[in-house]
Amino acid sequence: MTLPENTADRTFQVDLRGLVDLLSHHLYSSPRVYLRELMQNAVDALTARHALEPAAPAGSFGIRLYADRSVVRVEDDGVGLTEADVHTFLATIGRSSKRAMGVPPDEPVRGWGRIAEQRGDFIGQFGIGLLSCFLVADEIHVVSRSARTPGAPAVEWRGRGDGSYTVRTLPASARPAPGTTVTLTPRADAGEWTAPAQVRGLARHFGSLLRHPVTFDDGSGGPAVPVNPEEAPWARTYPTPGARSRALARYGEEVFGFAPLDTIELNLPAVGLKGIACVLPEAVPAGRRHGHRVHVKGMLLSEQAEEILPDWAFFVRCVVDAESLRPTASRESLYEDDTLAAVRDALAERLRAWIARVAASDPELLHRFLQAHHLSVKSLAVHDDEILRMLLPWLPFETTDGHCTLDEFSRTHRTVLVTSSVEEFRQVAAIASAAGLGVVNGGYTYDRELVHRLPEIRPEVSVADLDPATLTAHLDPVDRETELAAAAYLALARDALAVFDCDVALRAFQPASAPALLVDSREARHERTRSRLAREQEGGLWGDILGALRQEAPRAQLILNQLNPLVRTAVAIDEPELARTSAEALYGQAALLSRRPLRPAESSLINRSFLDLLAHALRKDS
Repeated sequence: MTLPENTADRTFQVDLRGLVDLLSHHLYSSPRVYLRELMQNAVDALTARHALEPAAPAGSFGIRLYADRSVVRVEDDGVGLTEADVHTFLATIGRSSKRAMGVPPDEPVRGWGRIAEQRGDFIGQFGIGLLSCFLVADEIHVVSRSARTPGAPAVEWRGRGDGSYTVRTLPASARPAPGTTVTLTPRADAGEWTAPAQVRGLARHFGSLLRHPVTFDDGSGGPAVPVNPEEAPWARTYPTPGARSRALARYGEEVFGFAPLDTIELNLPAVGLKGIACVLPEAVPAGRRHGHRVHVKGMLLSEQAEEILPDWAFFVRCVVDAESLRPTASRESLYEDDTLAAVRDALAERLRAWIARVAASDPELLHRFLQAHHLSVKSLAVHDDEILRMLLPWLPFETTDGHCTLDEFSRTHRTVLVTSSVEEFRQVAAIASAAGLGVVNGGYTYDRELVHRLPEIRPEVSVADLDPATLTAHLDPVDRETELAAAAYLALARDALAVFDCDVALRAFQPASAPALLVDSREARHERTRSRLAREQEGGLWGDILGALRQEAPRAQLILNQLNPLVRTAVAIDEPELARTSAEALYGQAALLSRRPLRPAESSLINRSFLDLLAHALRKDS
């Protein structure tokens, strides 16, 4: 495309105050990140200095923090800047010294092959970190001297929140050794983030795992105190494996605030990742994901990094330090790329390996783990055949024998029946148990699917869905004389309950304390509702559609228990209205025992039948 002759190239104008407002409200989560950005810049400068002087002893270069009520200062022994560097990097928004060293700004890192190249030496990537200081101060004062150019003078840069800056060279005495000092004069409204105690706490929070020595001076005249006096706990040497395990557990408790059930060491050399996963001692709500604490080259990146582990791993919280994970622009979360996906898969394998080891060698720990986290393990077992084979027999389920493992349950029930819903299980549990049937509640997430896979682990066991006919086949019929004597009552009961599409039958079953059993299912109720709508809409388009879907609607069945004394009394009632009321009351009581949601008509029936029976009892007594 050819530009018109009167068209000229123009330069974007940047409103620095507007840009700072954008950073504070949309990029960074809190003004406190200003200190992290300053420390990160210092760490990157030290990394470049070590690359320039590889023979320098470890720990010979460091970071010094100072804060009193009037200033906050961060000083490093890093590579420093020349006057040309200052104009290029401090006065040009968006340009990073890391890119100027030959690191492409958006080069993707794919798989494991190129993860530790070039930019992997530096934390920062975007060259905007220094702007975060304007969140707490109106002016940034930088004094720097370059280690790349022998004899280079010191250079001073002052940047102001209105977008202006000044640069001047200083005598060598202003900065005798290479490095950089950044000084902030906090605004009055920034005291929350710049008070000495807060600066020290933030330095410890962000930099506790940094590999370079960091000290803090509060201006009181006392000695500077170390911010990161010890290495990361996984990097230390311990006299015994037990001592190491206890130290990692103490660190996990210090970081997360709970004593972990166990700690899992994480080590991925390909990305320079090390850390621990702490197994939560208590269950967490299904689907709730905990954030994880992620450091990049020792600098805290995020305390809420959900993306480092797969969704099913909500039974652990991790703290890791990685060399080659890529942060987002705010450096408060991880960039979703192939590297992160590979790390997530590799960490998932470490968690699977821990489960396998515990299952094979520590039954007591396995029992405590499954008590707390059976749901997360079930979600994993559905998709992971190895975990399924190892743990399915040991997972707890709700059964007619109580809460027990499938291993325990299958020892006494070679045929395992499984319900499709919690409601169905609650309807039949007492009756099935008395009849000797082995039924598992398959209504909870994953349970039905997992129970059906039990024969893969226990070939001698068969699994089938519970069919109402299976249950009713275990209910004993009553003798002919008893059924004939109850025929009139049953007819009145069927008529009273016809509004609910409910049949009534008389059987004998245990336990005798149960007066009635309501056999119904959600699918049957839906089908009856569809049939009713079809009848109401007959003749219209909607009625034709529902009619095409119509099939013989299965009816609910109220099965009265002849062994129950109350039922024996009820079927002998010869007063029609009282017989109808008693049948409605028995239906309502059975519906309540099923624990399914009641329809409005059923709630009304329960109230009406209770009041009618109460009125009858009062009339009889008077």
